[in-house]
Amino acid sequence: MTDAELARRLAIEAGQLLMALRQNGPVDGKALGDAGDRASNALLMAALRRERPDDAILSEEEADDRSRLSARRVWLVDPLDGTREYAERRDDWAVHVALSIDGRIADGAVAQPALGQCFCTAHPPIVPPPQQPLRIAVSRSRPAAIASALAAATGAVLVPMGSAGVKTLAVLRGEADVYLHQGDMHEWDSGAPAAVAQAAGLMVSHLDGRPLAFNQARPITPDVLMCLPDVQAELLAAVARLS
Repeated sequence: MTDAELARRLAIEAGQLLMALRQNGPVDGKALGDAGDRASNALLMAALRRERPDDAILSEEEADDRSRLSARRVWLVDPLDGTREYAERRDDWAVHVALSIDGRIADGAVAQPALGQCFCTAHPPIVPPPQQPLRIAVSRSRPAAIASALAAATGAVLVPMGSAGVKTLAVLRGEADVYLHQGDMHEWDSGAPAAVAQAAGLMVSHLDGRPLAFNQARPITPDVLMCLPDVQAELLAAVARLS
């Protein structure tokens, strides 16, 4: 099984577990979110340790094992991206499984279980062309301050939603044209979305155009921009002017 196939299989399996827990479990609200985090993480950690025993793992739900810094291959796992949305029984939550090699994202999968969908690097979709005005996917709870200014400067509209993975999938499906985030998020948030976005031909960068780096000592992605090449230069220039 290739790394991409493994990421896809695990994201789907974890998503199925989370859906069953939400439909049949005895808890609700925050307790449901906590239970989902734990159950999905246990499944993913056990499977990765079994299938890729020599690789390091960085998971949101595990203590950071700093030995990963000397590893070439590091899996980046968010067992439940959008815990709040999951607990609120919304659809905009995801499972992230990705692999970085030598600090660059290599393969990965993002599942949106409530829609029965999983996008992975082995089978990238054809992304619809951008619309006008541009639609920018932003956090529904913590929208980037620069996003409103960018929308005003370019005539774009903001589309709030949960989960970094779901925002990325919205662009891949043509429901948005851009995913913009400003403010620290962890590598397990950004890794799998970056993997599937790049595989589908999106440009993935920081807001100043620099490429993303992974398996850092402080595993943080401070900002991210994902969009088709046709609009990247315009957006980077507008961000630079606003900054």
